[in-house]
Amino acid sequence: MTIRVLLVDDQDMVRAALRAVLDRREDLTVVGEAADGERAVEAAVRLRPDVVVMDVRMPGVNGVEATGRLLADWPDDAGPAPRVLVLTTFDLDEYVHAALRAGASGFLLKNSPAEEFAQAVRVVAAGEAMLAPSVTRRLIGVFTALPAGRAAAGPGAGAGAAAGDGAGRPSGRGRLDLLTERELDVLLLVARGHSNQRIATELGLTQANVKSRVNRILVRLGLENRVQAAILAHEAGLLTG
Repeated sequence: MTIRVLLVDDQDMVRAALRAVLDRREDLTVVGEAADGERAVEAAVRLRPDVVVMDVRMPGVNGVEATGRLLADWPDDAGPAPRVLVLTTFDLDEYVHAALRAGASGFLLKNSPAEEFAQAVRVVAAGEAMLAPSVTRRLIGVFTALPAGRAAAGPGAGAGAAAGDGAGRPSGRGRLDLLTERELDVLLLVARGHSNQRIATELGLTQANVKSRVNRILVRLGLENRVQAAILAHEAGLLTG
């Protein structure tokens, strides 16, 4: 099955380079491009890609706002919403924090190797988060140290509420009481950036069983994706005992 990708970046040369990387892979194809967030949302609804590769800093509607609009307002009759893979020049960019809150499935640095970029698209398309332990753990650590209002909205962004901001919904470690002991084990490994395959190996489960447990965790915690689950685990202090 070919993964359909929409590229969003305000620089023509960047889009051309990304297209060249993806179009060389038999399982990946670029179905469209957009130069700003507003056009990205329009193109996504029209083209219905599997993955949107979204730049952060763009004129007009930036990548954070576009991610929030795209995922929050996706038409009910348009099928599943695309996964969003955020691109950034800086690994500690506050706009990325807000984009993850808005429901993006992961992020990648623009200077990442070509094969890593292609693999990130595959991972996101498969429903997993791009949680590289070496970078994402540091990003989440910085993110959780930010003031709540600043973390939830980001500079100039209007997208996404914090993971524990739902009305009447417990936050922090109290929300983890909704999970079984085994689900907590799975959540811990998700927060550490492990793939379903690695989680299955470490816990002696099948990949299908891990996928089912991750989906159940997201439903019980009222989250959209694994990135938000990882952020919640960090906020709740799960990694520190």
